[in-house]
Amino acid sequence: MQKLPPLSGRQVVKALSKAGFEVVGRKGSHVRLKKKTTTKTYIVIVPLHPEIKKGTLKSIIRQSGLSPQEFLKILKQQ
Repeated sequence: MQKLPPLSGRQVVKALSKAGFEVVGRKGSHVRLKKKTTTKTYIVIVPLHPEIKKGTLKSIIRQSGLSPQEFLKILKQQ
């Protein structure tokens, strides 16, 4: 598996939007994104920090239902 690059919150929101998530709310410096599939609804909260910590980023990817490889592939499309 490739290493996850350092990303800002805005970059993560942009990548998740390309994966089909839409912004459904915002409170302070955090954005809530949502994606509905036929079997499950995914809700992810992303902090809009200048750089998201590695553990937080891994958790966001896990909660989104994407694999790290899928997430990296979407990032490369930007």
